[in-house]
Amino acid sequence: MEKFDVTVIGGGPGGYVAAIRCAQLGMKTALIEKYPSLGGTCLNVGCIPSKALLDSSEHFYNAVHHFEEHGIDVKAPKVNLKQMIERKRGVVKMTVDGINYLMKKNKITVFTGHGSFLTKNTVEITKADGKKETIETAKTIIATGSKPSSLPGIEIDKKRVITSTEALELTEVPKHMIIIGGGVIGLELGSVYARVGSKVTVVEFMDRIIPGMDGSLSKELQRVLKKNLEFEFMFKHKVTGVKATAKEVTVSALNSKDEKVEIKGDYCLVAVGRRPYTDGLGLDKIGVKVDNRGRIETDDHLRTNVEGIYAIGDVVKGHMLAHKAEEEGVFVAETMAGQKPHINYNLIPGVVYTWPEVAAVGYTEEQLKEQGKKYKVGNFPFKASGRARASMDTDGFVKVLADEATDEILGVHMIGPRTADMIAEAVVAMEYKASAEDISRMSHAHPTFTESMKEACLDATAKRAIHI
Repeated sequence: MEKFDVTVIGGGPGGYVAAIRCAQLGMKTALIEKYPSLGGTCLNVGCIPSKALLDSSEHFYNAVHHFEEHGIDVKAPKVNLKQMIERKRGVVKMTVDGINYLMKKNKITVFTGHGSFLTKNTVEITKADGKKETIETAKTIIATGSKPSSLPGIEIDKKRVITSTEALELTEVPKHMIIIGGGVIGLELGSVYARVGSKVTVVEFMDRIIPGMDGSLSKELQRVLKKNLEFEFMFKHKVTGVKATAKEVTVSALNSKDEKVEIKGDYCLVAVGRRPYTDGLGLDKIGVKVDNRGRIETDDHLRTNVEGIYAIGDVVKGHMLAHKAEEEGVFVAETMAGQKPHINYNLIPGVVYTWPEVAAVGYTEEQLKEQGKKYKVGNFPFKASGRARASMDTDGFVKVLADEATDEILGVHMIGPRTADMIAEAVVAMEYKASAEDISRMSHAHPTFTESMKEACLDATAKRAIHI
């Protein structure tokens, strides 16, 4: 039986990053992945392929709606969905191949198969053909990720009633896509198909989209999606069932008055979140505790109640984000090595890759009000940005929340062009406890989108933004 210092179960962003950091720190490391390709949901059927399709569909949208104004005359462009999907597959393959290279470079032993505990120090790997092998490990990191959730009364047939996985592989552009759930996944994939001609109806139980983010972002994103694309929103609707035929789906719901409502379309995307995936791990055999939502319970060092076993990423509490899982993977590896790493969970940014992009870090205005915290607000609209006008990306704004007494930045909320990249400045500033005035006194290149961050901080500092 081969012996390892640490075994990582799950080859997604959290798992493979944890494995690399363990190997860098001198540990003999094994990585067990159930599926033939590494990278988990993110690289194979999540972050990377969805961004590839988002980029392709945005190019098409710009060709149809903006090229002429830019002085570019082209014949009416047509959607080649097959090629879009093929390009997406190529991006995924290139990225997965990169992870394979990193495993070899760091001398990590990769096992393909389903890992499960026999004891806390022995893990059994069941391969696709049913063959089994067992390894011995001093420590284990559980990084098995999550799977799409569903709702009672919905049978996902993967043909007309689909999850995000199937939405990345459609062979036709839907005429009318009904999306159950107004969160990140639904809005991103809805944007892909709305840009290439689909009507999109979002059915949401809450009273707004992206309900976990600052309310001002929800309001602006809804406005822009309705203005630029064929998006319809049905809020405060409780879905009670979905029926599918060979060519049609019917979604049944109750509105806020408890009246029955039916919505018909040709595809229904169920995007109501994800659940921790711990099926068949054998946690009960070794006594690892899980909470009432199926998440593995850990302490502040991401240790489970069983000595030597850690858990990270989507299987533990917190936002289900690839970069959160990566940070936790590094955190656990360095903790094992006796180092003193830290993670500030309040400063892990969230992003929605619609266009305009939505990005945020820190406290929302609603949270500060709940806390009774006194704060200042600084805003700067992209319509006042020279760079945004040059690129015809004037929707959105940057909003900075700062402590009323100390001026320390407490939260930054952006919707606009390239805010997914811009939010990093806010994260750095807040990690170092910068004040709004600190950022307002730093030189930002002109013309850039990031000048909007400086202007919002100027507005928060003393209502002295220059360009509004």
